[in-house]
Amino acid sequence: MYALIVPASTPFVLLAVVMALSWWEDHILPTAPTEPAEPVAEAPFTPTGPVQLPQLLGSETALTREDAGR
Repeated sequence: MYALIVPASTPFVLLAVVMALSWWEDHILPTAPTEPAEPVAEAPFTPTGPVQLPQLLGSETALTREDAGR
């Protein structure tokens, strides 16, 4: 009879272990500070302008070594 209880209870035991570890992580472990001691100065973002994308080859163009860039 005990041989049937162990396999049936294994998922519940694993769930209890995961929930206990989650609770332990939330309540027992020390938490990191949410804000740094000194604010970090960030460089302002300045857009450089539109980027030119390379032209795609048409389906009728044969691919050669010059077109492939090799």
